[in-house]
Amino acid sequence: MEKKEYVTYGDKTGCSCGCGCGGSGTGITGCRFSLSPMTDDFVDIILGAVGKTRTDKVWQETGKLSTIYRGKQIHVEDAVKACFINAWHEGVHMTMEATYSRGCPGDISGDSFMTEDDELLNEPLIKDAHFPVACKIALYPMGIPDYMKYIAEVVNHAIDLGIYKRSAHYCTVLECDVQELFDYIHYVNTYCSEHLSHYVFEVTLSVNSPTAED
Repeated sequence: MEKKEYVTYGDKTGCSCGCGCGGSGTGITGCRFSLSPMTDDFVDIILGAVGKTRTDKVWQETGKLSTIYRGKQIHVEDAVKACFINAWHEGVHMTMEATYSRGCPGDISGDSFMTEDDELLNEPLIKDAHFPVACKIALYPMGIPDYMKYIAEVVNHAIDLGIYKRSAHYCTVLECDVQELFDYIHYVNTYCSEHLSHYVFEVTLSVNSPTAED
């Protein structure tokens, strides 16, 4: 009988939470996302946006299911933001499902991108783009017993910014301008990187939705 090769998550050689995070010490931030334009031209929109986005300073891969950017936090955020804005078309309903993460066990490939400077490649080209975005977020601090206080912190910050709409089952709903939203995403990633050894931040963005209420 052929022996099965099982994965071995949960190595306790890394941080004290026992998830193995932080062992590499690279500080890589990653984001895996999928764009879904609700139009017959979805292929051209998706591939056009991916192709237009500058990815010189991130590790990147696009496959059948999604695209992933990895590297320094600011450059990952810059590329994801640009890809979403580059895909936006007036009147076209589109969503993006994005998973940001830092501290993932064994996340070391592509760590050469951590030496990049801090000059953003996409921001000068997209900083003047403005359109309303509906969004739902869910933060998952990993391996700690008092995780709810970190979730409350990022939700309360959204309230302070005036972008919070309501809490819902398993998520928080936000509504704001695209620039405000990605500024908030930067805040969440920065806050989590400073306070958590491993976290996952789920974000769903929607533009031009025909639905009156999300």
